[in-house]
Amino acid sequence: MKKLFTVLFAFSILQAMAQTTYKTVGVIERFDNSLDQIVSKDAKPEIIAEGFKWSEGPLWVQKHKMLLFSDVPDNTIYKWTPKDGKEVYLKPSGYTSSVQRGGEMGSNGLVLDKGGNLVMCQHGDRRMAKMDAPLDKPQANFVTLASAYEGKKISSPNDACYNSKGELFFTDPPYGLPGRNDNDPTKETKWNGVYKVKKNGEVILLIDSLSRPNGIAFFPGEKKLLVANSDPQKPNWYIYDVSGDKLTNGKIFYSDAGYDRKLPGLPDGFKIDKKGNVYAAGPGGIHFFNKDGKLLGLLKLPEATSNVALSADEKTLYITNNKQVLRLQMRK
Repeated sequence: MKKLFTVLFAFSILQAMAQTTYKTVGVIERFDNSLDQIVSKDAKPEIIAEGFKWSEGPLWVQKHKMLLFSDVPDNTIYKWTPKDGKEVYLKPSGYTSSVQRGGEMGSNGLVLDKGGNLVMCQHGDRRMAKMDAPLDKPQANFVTLASAYEGKKISSPNDACYNSKGELFFTDPPYGLPGRNDNDPTKETKWNGVYKVKKNGEVILLIDSLSRPNGIAFFPGEKKLLVANSDPQKPNWYIYDVSGDKLTNGKIFYSDAGYDRKLPGLPDGFKIDKKGNVYAAGPGGIHFFNKDGKLLGLLKLPEATSNVALSADEKTLYITNNKQVLRLQMRK
C-alpha cells in the first residue's frame, strides 16, 4: 500500500509539473447578465505567447489542434500548441520579393477554405493567396486568389471569410502599404474596398464607402455580413444584407463614437459564433455583442487588440493582443 501511495504521489507531482501556469491579464466588465451564459464569471485571460512585434489574424485549426497567427511586421506566421508553445510556422508569410520596401509586409488575416487549405491576406504581395502545401508541412509556396480589381492593384488585404459556397470575402484598407495611408503613391484604387471573389476567380467590389474596412464575418445563415471600420473618426461596425453579388441596407450595428481616445485599439478583427454573438477587438479590448448589437461586456486590456479566434466548441477565445497572444477559456 505504501509503495502504491508513493507511485500515485509521484504521478500527481509529474502531472502538476506538466500543466503550464500562465500569467493572467485584463478584467471583464459585465454590462448585461446574459454575458454570464457566454463567459463564466471566473474566466481569466491568460498570456500563452509573447515577444511579437504586432500579432494578428489568429486561426484555430481543429484538425491539428493548433493556433496559427501572424506577426505582420516580422513577415511570419507562428504556430502555438499547448504542448510545444510558440514555433515559427511559415516565413515569409506575406512578402516574397527580395526588393526592400517599407510598411508592414507580412500576412494579416488567416482563414481556411472549404478544402482545408490555408488562405492569407498578404500585405507585402498585395494579394489574397493560398498556401500550396499541406497544413502539417507548411511551405512558402503561394497561389494568387485575388490581386487586382478592374486592372488596379489592391492595396493590402486585411481580413477575410468564406461563405458556404466557397466564395471569398475580404477587406482592403491601406495599412500594409509603405506609407500606410490613402496618400501612398503606390496606392492604385481611390477607395478602400470590401471585395468578393467568386468561385470562377472574378473579383467584385461590394463596398467602396468605408474609410477603413477591417474585420469581416457572416452571421449564421449568411444573410447578413458584419464589417468593422478601424477609423477613429468613424469607429463603427456596419451590418449589411447579403443579396447575391451585392450588399444592401447598410447600417451601423454598433458605434464606439465618442470613445475615450486614451483607450488602445480600434474596431478591428472579430468572430461570430453559432448563436450570433460577436467577439470583437475594439477600443479598450474585446467587445462582447449579442446578435442585435447590444454590448454585453468588455474585456479590458492594457494593449491594443487586433483580432480573435474561436475554438471548434466555441468555449475558448484566442486573442492577438499587440506583442502577446491570449487565451480566454470562457466556459468549461
